[in-house]
Amino acid sequence: MSIGYQSDQGVATLTIDRPAKKNAITGEMYEAFVAHLKQAAADKSVRAVLITGAGNAFTAGNDLKDFGDPRFIQPDSPVLGFMQGLAAFEKPVVAAVNGIAVGIGVTMLLHCDLVYVADNASFSMPFTSLGLVPEFASTLLLPLIAGRVRAAEKLLLGRPFLAPEAVVMGLANAVLPAAEVLPHAQKVAQSFNALPPGAVRDTKRLLRQAQGPAIQEAILREASHFGPRLAGGEAREAIAAILEKRPPDFSKFQ
Repeated sequence: MSIGYQSDQGVATLTIDRPAKKNAITGEMYEAFVAHLKQAAADKSVRAVLITGAGNAFTAGNDLKDFGDPRFIQPDSPVLGFMQGLAAFEKPVVAAVNGIAVGIGVTMLLHCDLVYVADNASFSMPFTSLGLVPEFASTLLLPLIAGRVRAAEKLLLGRPFLAPEAVVMGLANAVLPAAEVLPHAQKVAQSFNALPPGAVRDTKRLLRQAQGPAIQEAILREASHFGPRLAGGEAREAIAAILEKRPPDFSKFQ
């Protein structure tokens, strides 16, 4: 399991590469993500970053077994480092989404500049059903791009949605046939080779400047709730039910 890194034609491609587990992300993979983002930032030949998933999935989100790692809820946790690093990344980030995107597989798209999704893509943010709260500043950004009531439907109820709705919501730029989404995203990422890099970075910074501090604050605010909830009874029951392949029982909680 890994985060693959390949730099070619001005594009650093980061591939979530754990297909046997639908590309579920572990703590070690978040650390690799951070290292590769730093590598791409330091490489002057890299004009854009492309994020995609191996096989037939983008990512199933956090590996549930990693929720038991004490580091997960610490301020210096790998997942928090990944969130802060991607949110502050200065070069353009393009995403090519194939198959399922769950949890952080959706919320990370809020921090990509251009997002292209396959016609077989599906999305869900089942935080509340896991006894958790949303993360990656999604409680700030999703209402801004999709509207309050649609964000509430996706975050409070965890309602799944398909590729066309991702475009309507403002989460994605376009839907393409599954076989074409990665080549199209690669072509878009390569287009930054023909543009002056300083002007691109400044434009991205200006686009994000008004929200930048608020995004970092929201990441930490959500994390301050996520950690205690992860250690709480609702989350323990939800995760145990998934691992034991049974319905959860929240009747004893108020």
